[in-house]
Amino acid sequence: MILNDKIKPVEILLVEDNPADVRLTQLAIKKSKLMNNLRIVQDGVEAIELLKQRGKYKDDALPDLILLDLNLPKKNGFEVLKEIKNDDVLKRIPVVILSISNAEEDLLKSYNLHANCYIKKPVDINEFEKVVKSIGHFCFTIVMLPENNDPI
Repeated sequence: MILNDKIKPVEILLVEDNPADVRLTQLAIKKSKLMNNLRIVQDGVEAIELLKQRGKYKDDALPDLILLDLNLPKKNGFEVLKEIKNDDVLKRIPVVILSISNAEEDLLKSYNLHANCYIKKPVDINEFEKVVKSIGHFCFTIVMLPENNDPI
């Protein structure tokens, strides 16, 4: 992203409780050479705290992209997605669902809650890496996103 003629790192929020998937995502993002700040939270409650900039997150920047798992402790991904998309400030942040589920009901529920896309996590490490690189390329090279999330 460009801010005042200077390149600004992309702010990515990964909401994932599986340490192996966190490591794979970190590796894939690093290999993509996308200048970014990756924030990681492990449950839905913490994700909402960060997004609402409460408590220890009061001075944190809002993410430019959210990678959201569905199976989370404390507050599941559907609940988090619903809160994001019902908030006037947060609703324009793209949310990519990254889930192991290929259940049609999970897919439909995600899109009904206004997920921007739903991607089934590949089991193969190399495929997982390709998927994460593709998300970054698509969201920050091809797609136009608003500069800020202030309500109009």
